[in-house]
Amino acid sequence: MSRTRSVAGSGQGIHRRSVLAATGAVALSAGVGYALRPSESQAATAEEATQAVAASSRQAPAAPLAPYTKGTTVASVAAPRGSSGYRRMGDGPGWQRVVRSDLAAPKSGRAGRRTALAGFVQLTDLHIIDAQHPLRLEYLRSADIHAWRPHEALTVQGAIALVERINALRGAPVTGAPLHFAMTTGDNTDNNAKSELDWFLKIMSGGRITPNSGDPRQYEGVQNSGLKQYWQPDSAVRDSDKQVGFPHLDGFLKAAIREVRSPGLNLPWYSTVGNHDSLPMGCYASHGDSYLTELAVGGKKLMNVTAAEAQQLQAQIKKARDPQGVRYHDFLKSHARSMRSVTPDESRAPFTPAEYLRAHLDPAHRGVGPAGHGYSSANLDTGTQYYAFRISDDVIGISLDTTDSGGHYEGSIGTAQLKWLDKTLRDNKDSYAVIFSHHTSKTMTNLRSDLARPNERRHNGQEVLALLGGHPRVLAWVNGHIHKNVITPHAMASGGSFWEISTASHVDFPQLARVIELADNKDGTISLFTTLVESSAPHRTDFSDLSQTGLAALYRELSLNSPGASTTLGGDPEDRNTELVLKKG
Repeated sequence: MSRTRSVAGSGQGIHRRSVLAATGAVALSAGVGYALRPSESQAATAEEATQAVAASSRQAPAAPLAPYTKGTTVASVAAPRGSSGYRRMGDGPGWQRVVRSDLAAPKSGRAGRRTALAGFVQLTDLHIIDAQHPLRLEYLRSADIHAWRPHEALTVQGAIALVERINALRGAPVTGAPLHFAMTTGDNTDNNAKSELDWFLKIMSGGRITPNSGDPRQYEGVQNSGLKQYWQPDSAVRDSDKQVGFPHLDGFLKAAIREVRSPGLNLPWYSTVGNHDSLPMGCYASHGDSYLTELAVGGKKLMNVTAAEAQQLQAQIKKARDPQGVRYHDFLKSHARSMRSVTPDESRAPFTPAEYLRAHLDPAHRGVGPAGHGYSSANLDTGTQYYAFRISDDVIGISLDTTDSGGHYEGSIGTAQLKWLDKTLRDNKDSYAVIFSHHTSKTMTNLRSDLARPNERRHNGQEVLALLGGHPRVLAWVNGHIHKNVITPHAMASGGSFWEISTASHVDFPQLARVIELADNKDGTISLFTTLVESSAPHRTDFSDLSQTGLAALYRELSLNSPGASTTLGGDPEDRNTELVLKKG
């Protein structure tokens, strides 16, 4: 029988590999392990894991499986028209698939032999932004033009359009098999604000969202401040962005804060935490600073500082000179008189790791499941944000927490999590494994002491690579953080080999997510297929269309034109749509 059928079907029989060994269940409970019941697509506790069978998000189709590339970047990609000034978007040719043989030679005839093991969607770095939040760092733009993006008020509309695109995929692009789940790999929120967390969870699980905070009647932020360093879309002010071609759009800000609706994903989704989800501004370990919390929910907002002051603050952030936000506190206090009045709002308060977990566990945000989206009450009990779950009969998923509560935006993991990762892989050695995290191996360089575990050693990305290399059935490490498509082969001295798949963000152009398929070629090799997808918003924009869909299209076009934006985040062809070949471990 085709493995695709056994993975996707809804039979109640227990497959050998779908059962987590008793010892494995104990190991998983340290970070909290999950397996899905096919009839409910919901999480089971570690104690229930020995009863659980493989995940199933959709019924296997009655018709023969066929590749499904409609709506993917294989079919078409949004492309700029023109080479200078403000560029409009249009339809462009699709990106071809590149076969990569860095780790194993592909064998002829494999397409006719292969069976699907699993397929899923990765979303990363959505950066859902409360654009009016008092603790945003927009004023750094006076020293660095790309420190603020003109499209930041439209992250909710853009993310909903991405959910709509994923829902429209009727099968995996190469195998045609049903997609099992979606995984967000961190920076789901932008500024560790409760308002942003609420919007993110409603985007993913469905609901009505008003992407506005403060005054319910109007926008209050830098885009109607009259300051020329920000795009003033509704105003006649000749700001710096209009000078390079940005449009005047009457009613833009009113439309941007209007209520919208997300259908929610129509397949199970899991959540991985990123530094912007854990730390205010993505870099400050400042949860205990009452002054900063009061500013976050209060009625004052700093919008403008000198270039010299902005440059100094930015240097402190980038060089990790102020990981706990002490100098940031002093900086804001010294500018208290130059802050502008805004409407106070308690929803802008920073959230703690425990509050992040509780929000995911809230039944109101369950959608189609699983309950907790990977997390459970055991995570609350142990103060952890990592877990394992079963993807299919033959594959487990492991979600890591690579953030460091000691501050700074780069990552690492503690000894307890590293040992848990090793034990989880050993206890499930008969299964292939896919690792998920926010940080990449190269950006796990932050070895600051974890404030919650000050005596625990931190470990960098090279140590994680070495550990994974000791487990021959690890297939991939899937992550984000760098906002760029990069696929890296790892052939480790210990004998293991796997692919590290880093995917571009959905806040910076080209605003992508990625479908990843795992297939057994039945010839001693496995192929991982990666296919990028854009949101469902049309490539062409209409400045007179300020509907939810029109704003999602504008979100993409504005991100293309954002001053100072990188032009290389899409990566090279070998980092986009690929077939990644591996020897079977």
